Formats: sequence, C-alpha cells, structure tokens
Amino acid sequence: MEEFPIEIITAAEHFPQLREIPQPPKKLYTRGSMELIKGTTLITVVGSRKFTPYGRHACESLIQGLRGYPITIVSGLAYGIDTIAHESALRAGLPTIAFPGSGLNWDAIYPAHNRPLAKRILAAGGMLISEFNHTMSGAPWSFPMRNRLEAGIATITIVIEAQEKSGTLITARLATEYNKIVGAVPGPINSPSSVGANWLLKLGAVPITESADILHELHFHLPGQLPLTSITLNEVEQKIFNLVSTPLSKETIITHLALDIITASIAFSTLEIKGLIKETYGLIDRT
Repeated sequence: MEEFPIEIITAAEHFPQLREIPQPPKKLYTRGSMELIKGTTLITVVGSRKFTPYGRHACESLIQGLRGYPITIVSGLAYGIDTIAHESALRAGLPTIAFPGSGLNWDAIYPAHNRPLAKRILAAGGMLISEFNHTMSGAPWSFPMRNRLEAGIATITIVIEAQEKSGTLITARLATEYNKIVGAVPGPINSPSSVGANWLLKLGAVPITESADILHELHFHLPGQLPLTSITLNEVEQKIFNLVSTPLSKETIITHLALDIITASIAFSTLEIKGLIKETYGLIDRT
C-alpha cells in the first residue's frame, strides 16, 4: 500500500470555513493527516516567485517566531516564497498545508522540483490538498482557483513580496472579499518585488514587521505578557471580553448584555487598564 494515499474528504465537514467562499468545493482530494492540524489556526503565507534575499529573510524569521504556537502554515508549493514558507514551517516544527494547483498524483504535482518537499511535508504530519483530478497538471486557470482556497481556508493571509501584477495579489484580494485579515510585509520602495505588498499597505493591510504582529492579530498570548489565565475578571468583565472576539460598539455590547451604563463603563475601563481591550474608531476590540 502506498504511503500517504490520496483520499477524498467532504470539504464543508473538514474545513467549514470554506462554506463562506463563493463556489465552495464539495469535495477535496488530500494526502496526509489532519491530526496535527486540528485545533490550530491556519495562516496563509504567499509571495513572489522572484523573491529577494530580503523576502527570504522576512519569511524565514516571521515563521520561526511562530514556533510553539498552535499554528499551521498554508501555501501553494510554488517556487519562491511559497517554498520558503513550507520549508520554514518544517524547520520551526509547525504543520504545513500545500495547495499545489494540480492533481496529487506524484507525477502530476506542480512544480516537479518540489515533489521531494511535498513528501517531507507529509512525513512531518502536514497535508497536500487539491480539488483537481489526481492526474491533472498545473494550468494557467488552475492557480487562481487554488488561490481562492488558500485565501478561504485561513484566518489571515500574509503577503511577503509581490510584484505589481501577480497571483499573490489575487490571493490577497480574495482574502479581503472573504472578510479575512490581510497582512503585508513592507518592502524597499525601489524594489519591484515590493510594489504589491506596499500597495496593499496603502489600502489598509496590516503591517507585518515581526512575528508578534501576526500573533497580535490572532489574539495569541505574546511572550512577556501576563497570561490571561492569571488575570481575574468579574462576571460582567468576562461577558464583555467573551463577546468582543470581533470589534463591537459600546452600544451594541451594552444592549446585547443588557447592562446599565454605569456598570458597563466601569467594566470597560477596568478591562482597558488590565490591557485586555482597546477602543479604536468607536469599536471595542481585544488587544
């Protein structure tokens, strides 16, 4: 029996977040196991095939800084930043998912150069995923389809170097349309490889300059911070903190929890002093 055989799974059952994208796949072909991926936060990391030393270093250092967190790195197995993202995840001991944009037969996986990397991903407990027939080779139309799955499956998409017109920007645009977080690594203003990422930042993407920026966006406890488990909250504070997993106005919170204004004001102030919430543009959000 072949090690890591191709299996068929129901997309909505195993990855319910894909129900939220247009034309969600009904089934997916996979190799590997979901055991290490279950319960982790999925982060898509994409970027230029024509990466620079700056882009390589940024990708490697950002992913290395996520070591030890329940995170899975998603990328497309392509040349360039995709390859670096998968390899960096393996070095950091993080599971990784590859969407190759082709079928999953070994002689079909694209690019052929990365077939050994694909096997290393599986051996480390990661997965290969495709919605294409086993024998299908990569085609110009298959990569944008693959990109929509990369954007839809993850909580945040991070762009590390992208030229002015690239598939990377397609993935970022789709992530925006799916109401996902989009982050971008700022690059040198005179580098063609950074034009796309810098453009995303102008449009409001989250600047990613260190691993802590990613962890902050995902509400993970950061090194040096007081763990949430050691912070005592009263009943009202706990209810407010639980509710603001997404930003909400004070009025919405007060109405939803049926609080009086004085009790709510005290709780908001206390949570802010404890460093658990912040108010930005009239919305309360976790820090």
